[in-house]
Amino acid sequence: MHVTPEIRLRGGPRRAETTEVETAPPARRIPWGFVLSQLVVLNVLFVLWRVVGHLALVGHAGADRRGLAIWRLERTLHLPSERTVQQPLLAHHDLVRLADGAYASLHVPVLAVTLVWLLVRHRDAYARWRDVLVVFTGVGLLLQLVPVAPPRLLPQLGVVDTGRLDGLSVYGGGSRGLTDQLASMPSIHVGWALLVACAVVSGSRRGMRWLALLYPVSITWVVVVTGNHFWLDGVAAAALLGLSYAAVRGVRAQAPGRGRRRAAGGASPSTSPPLAGGAVVGGAGIPVVGGAGVPVGGGPAGAAG
Repeated sequence: MHVTPEIRLRGGPRRAETTEVETAPPARRIPWGFVLSQLVVLNVLFVLWRVVGHLALVGHAGADRRGLAIWRLERTLHLPSERTVQQPLLAHHDLVRLADGAYASLHVPVLAVTLVWLLVRHRDAYARWRDVLVVFTGVGLLLQLVPVAPPRLLPQLGVVDTGRLDGLSVYGGGSRGLTDQLASMPSIHVGWALLVACAVVSGSRRGMRWLALLYPVSITWVVVVTGNHFWLDGVAAAALLGLSYAAVRGVRAQAPGRGRRRAAGGASPSTSPPLAGGAVVGGAGIPVVGGAGVPVGGGPAGAAG
C-alpha cells in the first residue's frame, strides 16, 4: 500500500509548511574539456602566426618603398627618429643583449601566463580577452601579408640590426626567409603587450595592477631600439587592438549570456526559481517541499498530474 505523505496547510490555502535544509555549496570543478579546447585554439593561433610570416600577397619589391613611406610619415608627424633613439643603446652591450632577448622571448610566455591567470581567476573576463586576441591576431596576420621592410633592413636610415651584432637575432643563420622578416606592420609584439596590460588592469583589483602599463611601454621601446619596427607599427597595433575590442564587445552584447556560459565551461545556470516559503522547483517542474520531493497539493511523489 502506498502512503501519501501529509502536508499540513496553515494560514490559507496552498501554503505549505516547509523545512529549510542547509546544503553545502557545490565544489568548483575544473572544466578540463574547456581548458583543453582553449589550449587547442591558442596553439592553432600561434602556429598560424608562425606560418603566415612566410607568406606574402605581393612581391618583396615594394617592401622597401612601403618602409620608407612609413619613415617619411613619421617625420611629418614629428615622431622621434628610430636611429636617434637607438644610438645611445649601442654603447652598452649588456642593454643591447637585454633588448634583443626580450624581443625574442618575452611576448609568448607573458601572454600565456596572463591567459592562464584569467582562466583560473577571472573566467568571464578570460572569454572576452580570448576573443579579442583571436580577432586582433587574425586581422594582424592578414595585414602582414603585405610586406613592409623594418628599419634594420633599410640601410639608408642608419638603423643597426642589433640582433646580428650579438647573435641573438630571431632571423639569424639564414634559417628563416626574407618574407618572415618583412611581416612587420602592425607589430604583433606591441599588440599582445597592450592586451596583457589591459587585461590585468581591468581584471585585477590591486593597486599594483597599474604597473602592468609599463609592459607595453617597454616592449614598444624594445621593438624600436632593436630595429625591428617603426613607431607607427606599434601605433597601428594599438589602433587594431582597440577596434578588435570594440568588435568583440559589440558582438557579445547581442548575446550577453553566451559569453558567461562559455567561460564557465558550458554549464548553464538553473532556471528553476525558488518558491515562497523556501520550496524549490525540481528538475521536472515539481515543487519540492522540505527536500522530500513532495508535490504541493498532495498526491504521490513524482506522479503524473
